[in-house]
Amino acid sequence: MLGAVIVHPDKHKVLPLFPEAITRQDGETKNDCERNASKRLLPAIREIFPKLKMIIVEDALASNAPHIRLLEKLSLKYIIVAKPSDHAYMFKIIEKHDANGNVSQLETTDSDGTIRRYNYINNIPVNASNLDLLVNFLEYWEFFDGKQIYHNTWITDIELLKDNVYQVMRGGRARFQYENETFNTLKNQGYNLEHNYGHGEQHLSTVLAVLMMLQFLIDQVQEVACPLFKAARGRFHSRVQLWDFIRSRFLGHLLPSGEVLWKSIIYGFKPEVIQLDTS
Repeated sequence: MLGAVIVHPDKHKVLPLFPEAITRQDGETKNDCERNASKRLLPAIREIFPKLKMIIVEDALASNAPHIRLLEKLSLKYIIVAKPSDHAYMFKIIEKHDANGNVSQLETTDSDGTIRRYNYINNIPVNASNLDLLVNFLEYWEFFDGKQIYHNTWITDIELLKDNVYQVMRGGRARFQYENETFNTLKNQGYNLEHNYGHGEQHLSTVLAVLMMLQFLIDQVQEVACPLFKAARGRFHSRVQLWDFIRSRFLGHLLPSGEVLWKSIIYGFKPEVIQLDTS
């Protein structure tokens, strides 16, 4: 499954969009893959949200010319991880520009002593086979207490300037939210994503995964916008504990609405005494 979620550097919550199953399509003889799934998912997202301004944030698998051309065709801006092992030509060009003093540099120090260092350059070819496809390149280091604690490199179609490299860096790092806040949550915090893989011989596992993502979206929206859900969630250390408690409510009680469910968790309720007829 190829997932897509709305993330923001300043927000811990993510809002998942509909996923795309990585499965062989009708009429195809070759197995499906993540790249092919993205060719279906991105146009579908753009069709449903034709005017929404989006920056696509992806890992190094997406830093290839066909994928970037697809993003440009769909009017989607991007910040994508780019590794030297995948872009030997581009990094060699950057080295030459750096030797000639054409790579801009910036270093800042936060109030807590964190040092942030940026190297950036605009309008360089992504590879030797696509000299007409120009991208902007950002390299970032982070140091604290004399030690390097983070380093990464990205390509983007956002023009890099002294005033925006910090925001672009944070946008690129927001990619980890769909690992930490999405897939980690779905696998380890009660949604049992991996358990769904074993069901059915054709489409059942995909159907279960899509339903699970829909439930995850509802839960995330409630965590962002529903005071009752937030109050109920605050009574438990983890989501798993909350889900287990909700299951016990459904097993033992008739709940006419979600509001009744959340208030019964927040405020409790008077239990009825069970009486047995022993006659």
